[in-house]
Amino acid sequence: MIILSSVIIVLILLAGALFTASGVFKKAKYLDPWKRDYADQFEDPRVKLTAYGLLAPNGHNMQPWKIRLDKQNPLKFSLYSDNTRLALASDPVARQTLVSQGTFLEYVRVAGEQLGYQATIRLFPEGEYDEQKLGESMDQKPVAEITLLKVQPAANPLFDYMFLPDTNRMAYKPDPLTAEQRQHLEQTNTDEALKLTFMDASADIKKLGEYGIEGTDIETGLKRMNEESAQIFRSNESQKNKYRYGFSFEGQGTTGVKKHLLQGLITIFPSFNNAEASTKLAVDAARTAAQHTPAYALILSKDNSRTSQVKAGMLYSRLILAGHEQGLVMQPLSQVLEEYPEMKAPYTRIHQEYAPGGETIQLLVRLGQPTQDTPLSMRRAVTDLIAD
Repeated sequence: MIILSSVIIVLILLAGALFTASGVFKKAKYLDPWKRDYADQFEDPRVKLTAYGLLAPNGHNMQPWKIRLDKQNPLKFSLYSDNTRLALASDPVARQTLVSQGTFLEYVRVAGEQLGYQATIRLFPEGEYDEQKLGESMDQKPVAEITLLKVQPAANPLFDYMFLPDTNRMAYKPDPLTAEQRQHLEQTNTDEALKLTFMDASADIKKLGEYGIEGTDIETGLKRMNEESAQIFRSNESQKNKYRYGFSFEGQGTTGVKKHLLQGLITIFPSFNNAEASTKLAVDAARTAAQHTPAYALILSKDNSRTSQVKAGMLYSRLILAGHEQGLVMQPLSQVLEEYPEMKAPYTRIHQEYAPGGETIQLLVRLGQPTQDTPLSMRRAVTDLIAD
């Protein structure tokens, strides 16, 4: 009895240490931007709409957005790519970063309609980037110039779905897309320069699932990729509140007691979060996803210009929001579309098979009905996006 009591006391103390290290009692400030009234604290309509844009899906959760408010026109502002938030190992040409600019712009547009502001979006008003001086060019040239016009508010049916998680990496139900769902999603593409296609034949589902696994296997097998991911992994509540971007256990669908136990364990024993363990988890998750996906969507562009990348992101936001409206969730499979030497073989094959007309596949997305909810991801304070 004495031994049993001692064991129980040790376990309680251990659990207490893990929960304390996790930060279980800290307020999750990194979730504040998801609150429905978060934008209400700002009077400037440009800042209000930026607060909604902040919720948009984005590559590696880097939130690579920078806003400059026009000093002469109180209804005009510009969006820039934040060159300090590039994932250069996995996205060396910053294609995903530019797609993320598009997702932001579409959320701004949808929110504007809801709040009574018509947003006129002019892409690359000063021309596209100088690719030879990409970082410098990002700082000098805006991705978009947004001019607002006060109009009567018009309820946008997609607005409410902006407050849901944009990515669900879990297994999906086997139910195929209905004709109504498919038609609804197809209507999100109104740009002739883009192509939105859906794949639900068993052969395509098998093949695209294999591409997802292969891309994950290649990426997680590269040291520089693992180091990049480790640098933006937030292992506890203190780190998430401090940085408010990057990866965390929530991205793997881990919540509640299990999340805090894992966070505490990794915080106290960082060696537990090693590359080998992370690689196995990622590949296993990719296999599970491939086995539980009833359909895929591809967004293709006629070229791979910066403008096309941004437009693809805008379409992706519409697709996600319309999908939520239809009870669907999504996950972009970005790895096989990444542009670095080790990924060249599968990148070339998937384009030969699914973009035979010479288009660029900007996004490969799995979609279906969820088997479980996924948590919200970290978001920075909107004021952090506003540059001088």
